[in-house]
Parts: sequence; structure tokens; C-alpha cells
Amino acid sequence: MTIRIDTLGPTPHGMWRQGHVRVNRVERLGRVDRLWIHRNGTGLNVTHNLAPDELNDDVAELIADRLDASSSGGQADFELVFTGIVRSTVPGPFASWLRFYRNSLVRLEDGRAAFAPVHQRAHALIVGQSVVDLGSCFGFFPLRLAAAGLEVVATDISASTMALLDGVAPALGRALLTLACDAAAVPLPDRCVDTVTVLHLLEHLSPVDAQSVVTEAMRLARRRVVVAVPFEDTPRAIYGHIQRFDLDALRRLGVSTGWRYSVDEYHGGWLVLDR
Repeated sequence: MTIRIDTLGPTPHGMWRQGHVRVNRVERLGRVDRLWIHRNGTGLNVTHNLAPDELNDDVAELIADRLDASSSGGQADFELVFTGIVRSTVPGPFASWLRFYRNSLVRLEDGRAAFAPVHQRAHALIVGQSVVDLGSCFGFFPLRLAAAGLEVVATDISASTMALLDGVAPALGRALLTLACDAAAVPLPDRCVDTVTVLHLLEHLSPVDAQSVVTEAMRLARRRVVVAVPFEDTPRAIYGHIQRFDLDALRRLGVSTGWRYSVDEYHGGWLVLDR
């Protein structure tokens, strides 16, 4: 489910609300949990005591764990609660997101973040100097590549997320381009970059749509396509996952492309396609 979230709208200090989700930050919860979520009828009330220094992308797992038990709203609730925690933790719309980006990048780039091994491996698989990243979400991986001096285009179907990335990238001293578009229909010419990356996107798509994205990645890539997916026993709906992958599924996908391919496992599954 795609929802339009007002990521930069005004909100009182320590509070955020959109639709049925209300988030409040307090200094002390009076309980062991750092995050408390309670469904009250159709509403979702969230209370937390996370500090600004704790605001980073790994908070996603804490939110997902709590919502798995207390929410029936799936990915829509997850995205609303995540935004609310960012916005209620640091005063000011841009300042809150910039703190989130800075904290997240430090942990991703020094190896502490849960997703750091995926970014490290994907970076090592890049060939050439130009990259299109499909389904960039917040754009942490494109920001990593930009810091390394690569020419990178971040893409995502969410225009608001790409606008947010456009805003924070200069403040972080990292130059990149963004495109708000469907990953299966990117408005760029054939073979426009050396490498196309598709990191933890295909699990959000049906098999038909996933195949379309891989075909589009091949169209854009002069040399290589890098695909990474999580390996899950059951697709985790709270993250919007609808498709399960294993090594055999990745091999079938690789064979279907007609390109040279390799498949392996490292913090999930990897499919590397070479023209």
C-alpha cells in the first residue's frame, strides 16, 4: 500500500500526527520498552523515549517488531510510525531528517548498522564509475557511492522521498541526481551507466513486476546489474514484502535474462548479471 506522508509538515515539539497514527516522545516511559504502541479502536498511539543520537535506520527493526504484534495496518502503519518517530525526536522538519541521515550514514559506513554488510558487498560489486540505483528509498546507498566519487542517480517511486534526498544530500556534502519514477520505467536512455543496482526491492514486487524491473535494469546497464534480496521463511508484510526468494529462485531469474550470471548468499541472496 502506497501512502502520501507529509514528512516535512509543521508539528509541535515532541509530537507528530497523521491520519490514525499519533506519536509522542517523552523523557521517560516508566517501562523497560523504549517504544510502546497501542491500538485504540481505529487509532494507533505510539510513545517512545528515543534520544536524537539514537535516531538511525536501525530503528526500523524496533518499530517492525512492535507493529508485528500490535498493528493490522501493515506497511502503511510502519511508514507512518517511522516518520512520526523521526519528526518527534528532533525539533524542526529538516533538522530531524538531517540528524536521521547523519546518524544512519555513520553506522552504515563504519559497519555497525544491520544493513551495512549489504551496502559493503554491493559497493564492492560496482564496475565502472556511473551507477543507477533502483528503489533507493532514503538513498543511503547512493549517498555512499557519491562520497566515493561515483556518478550516481538515485531513483524511487516516492517523489517525497526523492525530494527529501535532494534536500539533505547537499547538506551532507554529497552530490547525486534523483529521479522519482517506477523502477520498471526509468526515463533514461539505454546503456546510460556502467552498473545498475537493485538492492532489496524485488521482494516488494510480484514475480511479473520483479522481472520487469530486472529487464529495465539490463536496459540501463552498459556492463553489470547487481541484485540483492533478503532470504525470509515468509515475506515480512510489515515491510511490504510479498515475494520470497532463495538461491534457486535467483538462479531461475539469472537464466531467464540470457546474460552471464552468478548467484550466492551473503546476508541474503545476490544475483550479479554481466552483459
